[in-house]
Amino acid sequence: MNPIGNIVWFVFGGWLLFLLYFAGSILLCITIIGIPFGIQTFKLAFLSLAPFGSSVVPGARSSGCLYLIMNIIWIFTVGIEIAVLHIVLGVLFGITIIGIPLARQHFKLAFLGFIPFGNDIVPGRV
Repeated sequence: MNPIGNIVWFVFGGWLLFLLYFAGSILLCITIIGIPFGIQTFKLAFLSLAPFGSSVVPGARSSGCLYLIMNIIWIFTVGIEIAVLHIVLGVLFGITIIGIPLARQHFKLAFLGFIPFGNDIVPGRV
């Protein structure tokens, strides 16, 4: 199911999400201050390329105060917009029965897009 899901995801807009997140990552990594945020958008980009078969879990190092500060900065700059975008897309895909697996992946991306610092992508789990 995972390869088929990733192919359907890619056809129905996964490639566009990947390109947008990847371009944003490159732009953020140009500046020294934006590098930590660029790394998080790289994480979003590669998860949006093939989300089936991966899950987002809290990392072992997610309890530091630096992650809290970075997540607060992220939430007030782009986190809310990314989360709302993926929630709206998840609801639109979830209206149809065929789109429910794609909607679940959008909700996973919404969670990671809202608080990316301290969360890891683990392959092999759903």
